[in-house]
Amino acid sequence: MKLPIEFYRHKGVCFLAVTLIVLAAVRAVSPAFARSKGAADPANALRSLYTPDYLALKNRILEQFKNPVPGKFGEFVNGVKKDLDTRQKVIALTFDACGGRHSGYNARLIEYLRQEKIPATLFVTGLWIDKNMDTFKELAKDPLFEIENHGLLHRTCSITGETMYGVIPTHNIGDVIDEMELNARKIMEITGLRPVFFRSATAYTDEASAQVAQHLGMEVVSYDILSGDAMHSPAKVMARNIISGARHGAVVIMHFNHPGWHEVEALKEAVPALRDKGYSFGKLEDFSVKSAAY
Repeated sequence: MKLPIEFYRHKGVCFLAVTLIVLAAVRAVSPAFARSKGAADPANALRSLYTPDYLALKNRILEQFKNPVPGKFGEFVNGVKKDLDTRQKVIALTFDACGGRHSGYNARLIEYLRQEKIPATLFVTGLWIDKNMDTFKELAKDPLFEIENHGLLHRTCSITGETMYGVIPTHNIGDVIDEMELNARKIMEITGLRPVFFRSATAYTDEASAQVAQHLGMEVVSYDILSGDAMHSPAKVMARNIISGARHGAVVIMHFNHPGWHEVEALKEAVPALRDKGYSFGKLEDFSVKSAAY
């Protein structure tokens, strides 16, 4: 008996469906078919950096923080520094490079600092370094600039997952150690100098994370003057913020990873005004840094 063609079509569809189900089951149980996580998985990427000496250090610190208390969360919590300990009329200009989707480079800003011979402190993430390796090496060799730590993955440091502005946070002490120490080691491997200051993503952190930084030989630094560049403020507003907030030892926070922002224009107005008032500029490493007042 000759069967209609619809019968074979139906049988063919059923066979294909059964075949796909069997293959899916095999993939689920067989290592040969298991999906590789690859470099896109942050946990996998970090594990590749877990050397024996790093794990020994991490475990020692974890042992000291067995029952951690997060403490307050903010920009100026206990253990966080905010300005220079000096009576001189010195201002520290600090610039963050965040990385990820924002891995640009404001070459005009750096050129302006060089032309005006203005020393500055640059806080860089591991993400930004990876996207701008040649530029990073060039900046690190320039004695005008001090290279400091902005975290490996630009995560807000909190042991409970608290964050600001939607930035991905750390969630426990181990995460905080990874964020701080792995980038410190990355910077040292490339430049030969280990950073001594750390700024968390968004400049927010909790008190426990500040304590972790101290155990790692770093101090967490926030800021005294918020320039407003991250709020996309006009250049005149940013200049006014810097000039009006100026005082001895003030730390200014800006960015150098957004070439379309207006830091150059703001500084071209603010720097001459500050110099007229007797201010000069310095790097964090040239001074001790004071804790925030509570």
